[in-house]
Amino acid sequence: MSKKYRGGDVQSVGEAIRSLLNSYQLTSRFDEANLIDSWERIVGKPISKRTKKLFIKNKVLFVEFDSPTMRKDFSLYKAQVLEMFKKEFGAGVITEIVPM
Repeated sequence: MSKKYRGGDVQSVGEAIRSLLNSYQLTSRFDEANLIDSWERIVGKPISKRTKKLFIKNKVLFVEFDSPTMRKDFSLYKAQVLEMFKKEFGAGVITEIVPM
């Protein structure tokens, strides 16, 4: 939604950043970084504190926990967490969550 201003197009900052990311084909990396940064907010502090490592490879979010018990407990809720991420970031950012 750009507006005309004195003969040129005017974009919001968000639109300009998204356009720049698209032109350099960095949109998916940006979305992945945002997803990882929002881990604590989505899953909550108790789960976040027990998380050792997060990374995305081929649209799969790998989550390393500090104990096998936590990994097993999270497995029960991973479908719900995946849906929350899809709702917030769209279906194309991640397709699966693998607890490790």
